[in-house]
Amino acid sequence: MMFIPMLFKGSSPMQGKADFSKWISSVSGRNTKAGTHVTTETALALSAVRACVTLLAESVAQLPCELYERDEENGRSKAVDHPLYDVIRYQPNRKDTAFEYFEQVQGACGLEGNNFSLIERDERSYVKELIPINPKKVRVLKGPDLMPYYDIEGIDGLLPMRMVHHTRAFSLDGYLGLSPLQTNADVVGLSLATEEHAAAVFSRGTTMSGVIERPKEAGSIKTQEGVDRLLSKFADKHSGLGNAFSVALLQEGMSYRQLSMDNEKAQLIASRHFGVAEVCRLYKVPQHMVQEIEKSTSWGSGIEQLSLAFVIYTLLPWLKRHEAAMMRDLLLPEERKKYYIEFNVSGLLRGDQKSRYEAYALGRQWGWLSVNDIRRMENMAPIDGGDKYLTPLNMADSQLQQSLNATPEQMKEIEGILCRA
Repeated sequence: MMFIPMLFKGSSPMQGKADFSKWISSVSGRNTKAGTHVTTETALALSAVRACVTLLAESVAQLPCELYERDEENGRSKAVDHPLYDVIRYQPNRKDTAFEYFEQVQGACGLEGNNFSLIERDERSYVKELIPINPKKVRVLKGPDLMPYYDIEGIDGLLPMRMVHHTRAFSLDGYLGLSPLQTNADVVGLSLATEEHAAAVFSRGTTMSGVIERPKEAGSIKTQEGVDRLLSKFADKHSGLGNAFSVALLQEGMSYRQLSMDNEKAQLIASRHFGVAEVCRLYKVPQHMVQEIEKSTSWGSGIEQLSLAFVIYTLLPWLKRHEAAMMRDLLLPEERKKYYIEFNVSGLLRGDQKSRYEAYALGRQWGWLSVNDIRRMENMAPIDGGDKYLTPLNMADSQLQQSLNATPEQMKEIEGILCRA
């Protein structure tokens, strides 16, 4: 591989780490106020964290990422002949499909706040492969030229920007993205502590559906066998789905009292719901998208509105980060005016069928959509004669309308004709 060791040997000032003014790297874990230790692995044990991270990763991965070329008429076409097109659209490296690669990329950003990929280039400096790296094996350094350099475990020397594709989440210093699991470790730690407490309650606690009370004057049952026999017969006759709504007869003054959930356990369940809401807030994911539907949402009344809000406010910022980072790292400087990279989100932004067809009808009637334009947006093949655009007959240029106005002499002649009629 052409990017490995020899590039930083010799008298280059980039060879020694002491020449760098600052190490920039994320910590591997944090102890929280709740007494839990938050790492990537422990955080993923929370179903809410896993659901949010995988939802974003799979949402990004399912979108086609393509390279486009601008033409002279401000249009665009897919740059299928460019070497980068196949890399980002179909197979970024020999091992991963495009879906698997972008799923790893977004997953790393969601958990660690950063994604790193080694860039292998051909002899013309075009990208041949993108090889993802575990963010825990990368340290980012700020060099004397204020540019980032990368110290990667298993690779000798420091790699410059042109050899590493780096996508950052929200950053305070511009060199390393912030991991939501580390900046908000107490939120995740409290949820972990709540889950551990809940597990302890159900593993070591006593939970009974009810008790049979026996008055003092009836006397006590002398042996444990007698107690067990009474409880066993009562349970056999009145527990289980098959014995629902059965009627019990208790003798010797005994009575049955059903136990309801106590306040401590009720608050425990509320705390678990609150933990899910807090995790969703970290990732800006609406709760219904992680199957938390206990409370209604104010984002809209229909699934189209809910999905559209997720795409605009949650997914699009991530897509723009990835697009901008790829434009910076994967295209040559002279190519950026002609080519650009974009995820196709049109399928996610489309409304229901009725709304789409009404919009197509307006576009067709007012002349900015042709039949083939509409068929293309619906993933249908074009038809012969489908590239014609309509012009509404009741709409005309204002100058033309003035030229069609009748003169005073013509108006008198028209009035005379109407009077004779």
